Amino acid sequence: MAGTFDWTLIQTFLAVAETGSFTAAARQTGSSQPTVGRHVQELERQLGTALFRRQNRGHRLTEAGTRLLAHAGDMKEAAARLSLEAEGQAEVLQGVVRITASVVVSHYLLAPIFARIRAAEPEIELELNPTDATDNLLYRDADIAIRMYRPEQLDVITRRVGTQRFGIYATRAYLSRRGTPQSITDLPQHDFIGYDRSDLMIRGMRQMGLAASRSMFAIRCDNQSVYIELLKAGCGLGVAPINIAGSDPDLVRIMPDIAIPDLPIWLTAHEALRHAPRIRRVYDLLAEGLADVAGD
Repeated sequence: MAGTFDWTLIQTFLAVAETGSFTAAARQTGSSQPTVGRHVQELERQLGTALFRRQNRGHRLTEAGTRLLAHAGDMKEAAARLSLEAEGQAEVLQGVVRITASVVVSHYLLAPIFARIRAAEPEIELELNPTDATDNLLYRDADIAIRMYRPEQLDVITRRVGTQRFGIYATRAYLSRRGTPQSITDLPQHDFIGYDRSDLMIRGMRQMGLAASRSMFAIRCDNQSVYIELLKAGCGLGVAPINIAGSDPDLVRIMPDIAIPDLPIWLTAHEALRHAPRIRRVYDLLAEGLADVAGD
């Protein structure tokens, strides 16, 4: 391998290797399928070897392509770090800050905080990605992440800004119709909204001494925002954040003495970006806003 390669060709190669097809790589890179094909052909011409083998469903790396993939991944990481360092040198309070948070935090907690940030810093544009997936701060999937666990990714700075506490709730109408449970032994006699694929609630109930199983839940849903709406509609008992359910006058907290594990709220940014004024400003305003809506 000799000469200098256009970084665009390497980016296209990585996209095809990651997605397995020219069509998917075109969507990922924002280009066209013919452009992806030309980039791959040009890189193969420069290297003098085939990088992909055509199959019925997409493209598979050749042995040479597999060897190149490791080096290309290193190049991608180095380019990402270089971009972050350059971004961290910006000195103006304007531009875009991209934030990622869980669906439920995005839905119920962030809107008023975003309004405050916009009022304080009108030159800063905010992007919000509500997702329960883990975004990679190195590759600029987000500038700032709000998570319910302490991130272990290297080169990030974190701040614990509060605690998400939970309680068991039901609507007044449901309790009027079915009665109010007085102890955990009463729970199996009630409709309970549970999780679908996640076994978190089942494990928690078993730790409390209940012989919980999937069939115990009359309704099952993993999306936390939908879960809270099911609870507010009177579908049964449910576990919900106190700072969200407690603000609804129609929801009643039952058996408050039952200990449900808390979740810490962590604010995270890449170390390089933390020193960019606009990102540092949004980071601090988010910390302030989340501290107001979460206890510690």
